[in-house]
Amino acid sequence: MSQAELDPSHILQVAMGFWPSKTVLSAVELELFTQLGAESMTGEEIGERLGLHPRAIDDFLDTLVALRFLEADGDGSDRSYRNTADTAAFLDKRSPIYIGGILEMSNARLYRFWGDLTEALQTGKPQNEIKHTGKPMFDELYSDPARLEQFMGAMQGISLGNFQALAEKFDFSRYETLCDVGGATGQLCTIVATRHPHLRCTSYDLPVVAPIAEKAITAGGLADRVDCASGDFFADPLPRADVITMGLILHDWNLDRKMHLISSAYEALPEGGAFIIIENLIDDARRENAFGLMMSLNMLIEFGDAFDFTGSDFAGWCREAGFQKVEILPLTGPASAGIAYK
Repeated sequence: MSQAELDPSHILQVAMGFWPSKTVLSAVELELFTQLGAESMTGEEIGERLGLHPRAIDDFLDTLVALRFLEADGDGSDRSYRNTADTAAFLDKRSPIYIGGILEMSNARLYRFWGDLTEALQTGKPQNEIKHTGKPMFDELYSDPARLEQFMGAMQGISLGNFQALAEKFDFSRYETLCDVGGATGQLCTIVATRHPHLRCTSYDLPVVAPIAEKAITAGGLADRVDCASGDFFADPLPRADVITMGLILHDWNLDRKMHLISSAYEALPEGGAFIIIENLIDDARRENAFGLMMSLNMLIEFGDAFDFTGSDFAGWCREAGFQKVEILPLTGPASAGIAYK
């Protein structure tokens, strides 16, 4: 290929990717998409609503149009802006499928921590709160109710589609009980119990999380079939159930702790029981799932020795723990379920 045929656009697009990223994250922080809702507004109206400086309005909104996060009608001072179908569905806080929580957390926490990625690559050490306070990320998180709620909201938004896909695609008909380990707001239990009325579910997490889960479960009208249980999954045995699930849990830990959780799940299951993880499983060749690979870099930044993994990795660990059969079930986007049968 001659020099004239070479094209640097991909390099520039990826290397300068923090430009569109921060534009969208700021729009979420300012609640632009929520303020617009189903309306159409001029730039001046949006500027007044969001408290924007006049110099910034046109560039900010027209960039979002070019990035396909807004639609525009007209030109000049008469131009009006409205949500796209996607931003109306996923970035308006009033929408039942709002996923902006993960973007809110990314803006508030991860964006600045990723600025220290080079240091993480060279040292293998986390670059989050522990770097500044000396306290591990989860210790900081669970000691601050506001930040815990933000984290729970982030996980709820990013997990919704995957939990719904699992409830639809996996055959729960032969099981009677399910325990979701690290259940947070009880979202997985609520979704699966709604789809499969014969199941009785338990959402298991630390004691500080129980009131959050109980409130959400009651609001969903499922308090008669979804229970909350509290404990520490590294210190206590897991509740016994026919199905043990873990959504975005295993990737938070190093290999020793991953194996502890897998073994604990094995012990809590009956013969024929199923252990299901929901993760952004990296393709076995480690060439395609860029999101899964970058999530693993994010685990480096958050925890140092934690990492994401392939389906083949998961299968090997589960067989080492005693599981007989492992299969991978694609869910939504970059996510899959790893399913191990005892």
